Amino acid sequence: MSPVTYHGLAQLMTRTYHGEDLTALGQDLIQRASRPTHEGGPEVLLDLSILLHLRGFHEMARDVQMQALRQRQTYVLPAARAPALRLLALMVPGELNANTPLEFLVEDSDIELHQLFISPELLFPSQIPEHDVAMVAVGESEQTLPLLHALAQALVHWPRPILNHPARIAGLTRDGVALTLAGMPGVVAPMAQRVERGTLEVWAREEHAFERERAWDYPVIVRPIDSHAGTGLMKIDGREGWQDYLVQNEADVFFVSPFVDYRSSDGLFRKYRIALVKGVPFASHLAISDHWMIHYLNGGMEDSAQKRAEEAHFMECFESGFARRQANSLALVNRALGLDYVVLDCAELQDGRLLIFEADSSAVVHGMDPVELFPYKRPAIQKVFQAFRQMLEDARHASPGLSSAVSV
Repeated sequence: MSPVTYHGLAQLMTRTYHGEDLTALGQDLIQRASRPTHEGGPEVLLDLSILLHLRGFHEMARDVQMQALRQRQTYVLPAARAPALRLLALMVPGELNANTPLEFLVEDSDIELHQLFISPELLFPSQIPEHDVAMVAVGESEQTLPLLHALAQALVHWPRPILNHPARIAGLTRDGVALTLAGMPGVVAPMAQRVERGTLEVWAREEHAFERERAWDYPVIVRPIDSHAGTGLMKIDGREGWQDYLVQNEADVFFVSPFVDYRSSDGLFRKYRIALVKGVPFASHLAISDHWMIHYLNGGMEDSAQKRAEEAHFMECFESGFARRQANSLALVNRALGLDYVVLDCAELQDGRLLIFEADSSAVVHGMDPVELFPYKRPAIQKVFQAFRQMLEDARHASPGLSSAVSV
């Protein structure tokens, strides 16, 4: 029998990102999983579920993942070299963005990553893997909020130090972040309100219904609850926009926020991804576009040497540039969020204020970009990885239980 190999998210996503055809690997995983001996064990099923998610077969991927987790809840990704630290990630079953993608942060390091999946269906096993530090990797979503609140109680007497307080992760809802940062000097966090589908239907039918219920003017932006990466996100400029939006989106609950025009003086939009590691900011990427809805993959960064040159300057001069300009705002945001590790998607308004789009503990910070096209990225991302490694080392020597760096 061939030895068991658990590829994991970081390896499989990186290979897909680089355009590698993983069809043969997928077929091999299917064949292994279908044999009576279940050759390769549940690792085969877990890898297969990741590949299915990457190919867009999400319902099938969830079924395969649960097949694996019913067999075993813990999985190990070995350190790239002699292991010096064991990190236990408390994770939840779900799609690829359901958890903090720690695999990218510990790649090519001396950190041995143990993944423990828990949910209302998958309770804590009787034996917890030996570890030096634990981290709550469960991301915020409507589905995970009950689990996060339960973990806040369950982890109080954990025998090892724990990073990222689950109650703080639970506060990363779009409306929760807006309320937490409301009125903060130098920071703009547009209010996000939960709106039922029936209310949007009224706004679509009745003249001035929106204006009667909201204190905002058009335009506004709307997105389904729990959506990310621009899925279902649209700018509504007037009543006629609601009907078109409802035809395209079948969700029952949405977030509606005032639209903030964050164009720079040259007319382009710039969105920054910043990782906060123990409160210290690090550059993850800069996306530049002539359209307000920016994501790194749609910003045309690969096609524009000029944009890449600007991103390179942003990263190389981050400490003396963006981080210095926004030092007070970032410190206030970090203190308010109270997390050991969190990622901000943000922009700078022309008056210098920091515009916060999203704060998320499960946003990906990675080193997947090809070095030949983005040679400046690896040094910047390595700083994040090194800071993360140091955070774990410092935590190893701290008191057991949830991080004392925050109070809830």
